[in-house]
Amino acid sequence: MAARWLDEDEARLWRAYRVLSGELQRAMERQLERDAGLSGADYAVLAPLSEAEGGVLRMRELGRAVGWDRSRLSHQVRRMQNRGLVAREECAEDARGFMVRLTDSGREAVEGAAPEHVETVRRYSFDLLSDRERATLTRVFERLGARLAQDAKEHL
Repeated sequence: MAARWLDEDEARLWRAYRVLSGELQRAMERQLERDAGLSGADYAVLAPLSEAEGGVLRMRELGRAVGWDRSRLSHQVRRMQNRGLVAREECAEDARGFMVRLTDSGREAVEGAAPEHVETVRRYSFDLLSDRERATLTRVFERLGARLAQDAKEHL
C-alpha cells in the first residue's frame, strides 16, 4: 500500500496538534505539582476514584477510566499507596481482582487540586474558544475517539 503523505495544510494541522498536546500536558503537570504536589498520573487516578460511588473502583475499571495498561496502573497505584493516597484491597466477588479505594488523604489531595486544575483547563482552552468552536471540537474529538475505539476493538 502506497503511503498517503500529508499535504501542507494537513502537516501544519498535525504539527500544531502535537505542539498543543505537549504544551498543554506540561502546563497541567506544572500546575498540579505546584499547587497540590501531585503528578498528572496521580490526578488521573484520583479523579475517577473521587467520582466513583464510595470512592472505590475495581482495578480493571480504573484502568479503563484512565486508559492505561495493567502494568502501568499497578505501578502507579503502588506508588500512590506508599504515599497514603489510595488503598488497594482484595475484591470480595473475585479473589483474583483488586479494588482501589481513595483514602481521606487522597480525597483531600484531589479536592485541593481540582479548583486550580479546572481554572488551568479553562485558561488554556475554553476561555479561548467561542461556543460554536467548542461544539465543533466536541464533534470532531468524539468522531476521532469513536474511530480509535472501533479500531481498538477490532484488534483485540
